[in-house]
Amino acid sequence: MAALTTGRLLVPRRLSGAGPATAALTPAGPGLWLVDTTEYRAHAARHAPGTLDSVELSRAAEFVRAADRDGYVCAHVALRRLLGAYLGMAAREVVVERAPCAHCDEPHGRPVLPGGTLHFSLSHCEGLSLLAFAATPVGVDVEQVPDAAAIAETADVLHPREAAELAVLPAVERPPAFTRVWTRKEAYLKGTGVGLSADPAADYVGAGPVPTAPPGWTLSDVLAPEGHHAALALADPAPDPAPDPGPPG
Repeated sequence: MAALTTGRLLVPRRLSGAGPATAALTPAGPGLWLVDTTEYRAHAARHAPGTLDSVELSRAAEFVRAADRDGYVCAHVALRRLLGAYLGMAAREVVVERAPCAHCDEPHGRPVLPGGTLHFSLSHCEGLSLLAFAATPVGVDVEQVPDAAAIAETADVLHPREAAELAVLPAVERPPAFTRVWTRKEAYLKGTGVGLSADPAADYVGAGPVPTAPPGWTLSDVLAPEGHHAALALADPAPDPAPDPGPPG
């Protein structure tokens, strides 16, 4: 599958998929958006008091580094405004809940919307946020490519086949290949709702140019700004129920 097209943007804009209407979101066409923190910072700061809820505002105030605070505010202002657009309501009125934890069933799992008719995922790294909205469970991840030293000890987080694929690459190609496989893996784990509490080495997504999706999922690379890799995981739609054959003739 070809990588989904993206680019660096001043304000959140749709990168691919359907327009801002829940009915238009299909499993084959998620709404995919990229936010450039540098360009969006002033806009987000201006709208934050009237957009974020009290919990989000308190969380933003806790960050010590300005870059971390800006990244959080930009990502969550964009998230709420886009959710409001998809749902047809004011951003501040959007209710975001926590799903039951995949391990203990307590309500501290991933953020979700009541009713489950619209699914979303958010990822951010230094300077960028990636957001996706879909009619089925979805996960995204964006990462900056690390230096070679940072991935020297990564065998324990990769599937054995992925580790073998990286091992045969020239040293200069390993950091981008590792980032490619890692974003695919994290996007999938976020989409399932388990996240990194699961063993990331358990599932194979491939380190090559074409991702390998786990059963029941579609996995795509997302074209990101230079020095970054990104990926999107989308759950396949549930099959239509078999028609009722009616009473025997």
